[in-house]
Amino acid sequence: MKKLLGILVAAIMLIAVAPLVTATGIGGDIGIVITPEQFEPRVFMDPCSRVVYDDPNEPGAESNPILIERVENYAFEGEQVVWKVLVWDKNGKEKISDVHVNLQQAGQDAYIEANCVRDDTKANLNSSCQTPADLGIYEGEEHIIWNGDTMRWYTCTFTVETPASMHGQFKVVAEAEDVSGKFGESAESEIWFFNPTIALGISGNLDFGTVRPGGVYKSSTLTIGNAAEAGSGVMLDMYIAGTDFFDPAHSGAMCPTSNVLKLTNFKYYASNGAYNTCKNTAVKNGAAAADAECYVGIPYYMTGAGSGANNNMNRIIDGDVITLGGYPAGNVLSPGAEISINFKLNMPVPCNGASFSDGEINIFGEAV
Repeated sequence: MKKLLGILVAAIMLIAVAPLVTATGIGGDIGIVITPEQFEPRVFMDPCSRVVYDDPNEPGAESNPILIERVENYAFEGEQVVWKVLVWDKNGKEKISDVHVNLQQAGQDAYIEANCVRDDTKANLNSSCQTPADLGIYEGEEHIIWNGDTMRWYTCTFTVETPASMHGQFKVVAEAEDVSGKFGESAESEIWFFNPTIALGISGNLDFGTVRPGGVYKSSTLTIGNAAEAGSGVMLDMYIAGTDFFDPAHSGAMCPTSNVLKLTNFKYYASNGAYNTCKNTAVKNGAAAADAECYVGIPYYMTGAGSGANNNMNRIIDGDVITLGGYPAGNVLSPGAEISINFKLNMPVPCNGASFSDGEINIFGEAV
């Protein structure tokens, strides 16, 4: 047994002192090459953080600052779109050199419009939805979890500029760039129409002809349409206001006590789809509520410090229970849609004059 043990030890020692063989190739030793992949940054949008802010210099009639009533992708000078985005780079979050918002019009190259800022207050994948949920980040079939070394949140705020530099339809997307020049953008891009031209079209004439003092007269039907720029999707909230009427002929007019035909002698009836002025049951801005025929008084258009909200204008069709972010549904016109209006004139007694033609009944459309 001792001899056998000695032979075994000798064998082990032989192996231990055997010369080490090094493999060589032509021209020198074979090296080991390990090159980390240059990972293209991934950008993920938190959909619940996306909001559209109103322009504080020209706020809308209802919501401020968040435009909850904006149901189409159009925006005007001074309005803002804000997103929170997560940027993921397996090479390390410090390798991200820039996160920004890109704009691109059809047939043109994309360009950087606004930079995004780091948001180090968020340290997880949870979205800002009320119900906790992650952003659903995957690499192939692998569900990725939060990694503070490779992930960072950013807030992207894009402000619409003047029509001189920003008009028409644009693709808007968040993009990240790393120090090696690789780019990645969010899957969720958006198509916006910036600074669309808004306009109203009118068909018909407001002509009461020859009227008798003490009589009640109705006009023919006029139609007022939303003639906003094609493709913009602009929704218009409709308003009405007016002035008194005067006789420019210096004819010694009196109607009934002075040379003026008061705006209070005029009323209107309007209809749009399933809605009309029958529900305009409240006195607003001094204008009469709907009468038995659903004709409504017209408020005086005012300017200056004492004019109040929206220059004392009233919505044409108001009081409906179905609303669009605070806007009565029957009063909002989509592009190409029309609202029908008839006017009623109660002529005072006594009344005389050549023609009460100096005055205005104005129809206004405000972008929702």
